[in-house]
Amino acid sequence: MNSRIIPVIMAGGKGTRLWPLSRASAPKQFIQFIGDKTLFQATLSRVSDAKLYEAPVVITNEDFRFLVAEQARELGIKLSGILLEPVARNTAPAVAAAAAFVEGRFGEDAILQVLASDHEITADAGYFDAIRIARETALSGKLVTFGIAPTEPATGYGYIEIGDALPSGACKVKRFVEKPVLAEAEKMLVAGGFAWNSGIFMFKAGQVLSELGTFAPEVEAAARAALAKASSDLDFTRLDAQEFAASPDISVDYALMEKTSNAAVVPSSFTWSDLGSWDAVWKLGTRDEAGNVASGNATLINTKNSLVMSRTSHLAVQGLDGVAVIASEDAVYIGRLEDSQDVGKIVKQLAAAKATAALTETHPTSYRPWGGYTSVLNGDRFQVKRLFVTPGKKLSLQKHHHRSEHWICVKGTAEVTVGEETRVVRENESVYIPQGEVHRLANPGKIMLEMIEVQTGSYLGEDDIIRIVDEFGRG
Repeated sequence: MNSRIIPVIMAGGKGTRLWPLSRASAPKQFIQFIGDKTLFQATLSRVSDAKLYEAPVVITNEDFRFLVAEQARELGIKLSGILLEPVARNTAPAVAAAAAFVEGRFGEDAILQVLASDHEITADAGYFDAIRIARETALSGKLVTFGIAPTEPATGYGYIEIGDALPSGACKVKRFVEKPVLAEAEKMLVAGGFAWNSGIFMFKAGQVLSELGTFAPEVEAAARAALAKASSDLDFTRLDAQEFAASPDISVDYALMEKTSNAAVVPSSFTWSDLGSWDAVWKLGTRDEAGNVASGNATLINTKNSLVMSRTSHLAVQGLDGVAVIASEDAVYIGRLEDSQDVGKIVKQLAAAKATAALTETHPTSYRPWGGYTSVLNGDRFQVKRLFVTPGKKLSLQKHHHRSEHWICVKGTAEVTVGEETRVVRENESVYIPQGEVHRLANPGKIMLEMIEVQTGSYLGEDDIIRIVDEFGRG
């Protein structure tokens, strides 16, 4: 039996609770909030010890596949596999598909650790003690979850009532408690014996599939069938769409953990947050003497206990207490930190109006397998973008029917193909691509290439692109 743990990282969520930085097309797991890594990269780093872990398996969706691969590559972390969910079906089908994948590669007794990709965790000695206890408990045949010692009567988390102790140092699960109202959360905190449900699990691959077969047979059957009919695409495993869609849309807590008699919990005291609100980001940030957390372009005067983050314009905040001021390239959110759990209500209202729906879906900065681009300015029959191309990467050989483009190199060295000619374009040099002409942009250098692209024409949509040659398998 493989003695190392196989991490399974869930990275397919499209949550918008940290709007306006987080959008459906740019969710929080791929955004850098705290420290020098994105939340997904921080999760990868926690499972990078080769003595303890095998290379991770990541389960995500079509839209994020290149983000996953590129952010892992940036850290030099090899992945055991990237599974692509064709449709969203909550955590139970995702866990089942990943368990079937791991079972096929590592055997039915392989130990999985299921992790969310968007949690902030302090991986200290206490954390790795909890991992050790969980592994021993899982080897004994239990389905293990991690219970976090509550520090406040939080209403945004589910709770676990802790039962009798087990020989491994874990405990039986007495019961799961839904997200409580404040009065109930306060009672549980005073009573003791309750923990926050972290959504981190550990169990044998074969056993979790067997128990899903008992308690949620449609989930288990759909996951196995979707994997059996999966197709390979570069480094990705595409689960079969029809089979996977046949699964019920249900969480692993509801489908299995609340029903099995084999549930165990490891009471844990390490610092953990699901970063589900701006208030949570503030609590985990480094505060100044006035209790403020600030990042980006910001000046604070007579302001305290506040979170101020800017990715664009300079924010000047004066005379406020307990607020969040968050500026992305195209939107600003201002609200009280204590109300930040309700950002979703604003997002729903924005999404319902045609004029503002795009603000909840797309971000001005979009990532591609070769790098990405930021929309700088949009006008009538023209738009301006900043392109950034990773060293060694190239865009597809392509052409456009309705627009011409001007490229100006502002950083690095570009290799530009226009028609039959390929030439080097250096900083402060430019090139023109006529409408309908075949062209390609590549970065042959060692540093990030930055180009300013000015598009002009009758139609400037992203779907006006004919890819002739594409190393990333896109049509």
